[in-house]
Amino acid sequence: MSYPIDDKLVIAVSSSALFDLSDSHQVFLQQGMEEYRRHQEAHLDQAFPRGVAFSFIRRFLHINQVFAQQPPVEVVLLSRNSPETGLRIFRSIEHYGLDITRAAFMGGSSPHSYLAAFNASLFLSANEQDVRNAIDAGLPAGVVLPSMAEDAREDYELRVAFDFDGVVADDEAETVYKTNDLPEFQAHEQAKRDIPHNPGPLADLFRGLAHLQALENAKAETEEHYQKLIKVAIVTARNAPAHERVITTLKSWGVTLDEAFFLGGMEKARVLNVLQPHLFFDDQRHHLRSSSASNIPMVHVPFGISNREQT
Repeated sequence: MSYPIDDKLVIAVSSSALFDLSDSHQVFLQQGMEEYRRHQEAHLDQAFPRGVAFSFIRRFLHINQVFAQQPPVEVVLLSRNSPETGLRIFRSIEHYGLDITRAAFMGGSSPHSYLAAFNASLFLSANEQDVRNAIDAGLPAGVVLPSMAEDAREDYELRVAFDFDGVVADDEAETVYKTNDLPEFQAHEQAKRDIPHNPGPLADLFRGLAHLQALENAKAETEEHYQKLIKVAIVTARNAPAHERVITTLKSWGVTLDEAFFLGGMEKARVLNVLQPHLFFDDQRHHLRSSSASNIPMVHVPFGISNREQT
């Protein structure tokens, strides 16, 4: 029995985020499309290595095994490959036992315009231009950055961490900070501490994960030994008193956090190295690049004033 995709939390992932395509990409860059096609045909039954988002996607899909009667999540593959050159991608998906059945193969075009058609709350890709196209169109997306993260196959806990401003919430407060200074930012947020922020690009994903946590809470009430799988955290440079508006915003969305870290400018890697999220989302790429947490899979969300300054 199938279930409507509109009733699920859907994540769209490109082949470049799910798998390590670096060898194939070099063939394409150095020898062209025809040799790339022959390369994929010659290695059709050789699975691609796991990519940056692999561990996150594997654990996300496992949620359907916990709620098997009506699976609440889905992953859709959105690829720049043609259907022909994409055969190896689906062979790799089958090799790893990932329950991914829906896909769009775009033959070299950006797939971002199909996010709404698939009801996706997130598009993960290693192609920065595709992600920027999505963000510019008001769609939720992030660029996976290279990491050395490992995936413990016997572990199914899913840990996800978000920066707040420009990711979960819009960039209103960040604009105040960028155009003024820290005291002005603190005063602005304190004055509006009872006014929720408008949603940011990944607000639907954040709220969708909270819904899954509510399903887990209900299951834990009826199953004494049930171990909850999903952990969501906010890791932000804010500190008191600007933290109050974060809590106000989340309460207005009906969201209760597992963990929140208000670091006051402290290096986020100090917390991330302990938390070990399977993805960390931040809108400021220089924060991600400067982090010493190279074993953390990181995603840049190119949204808001910080990214307008970089372009």
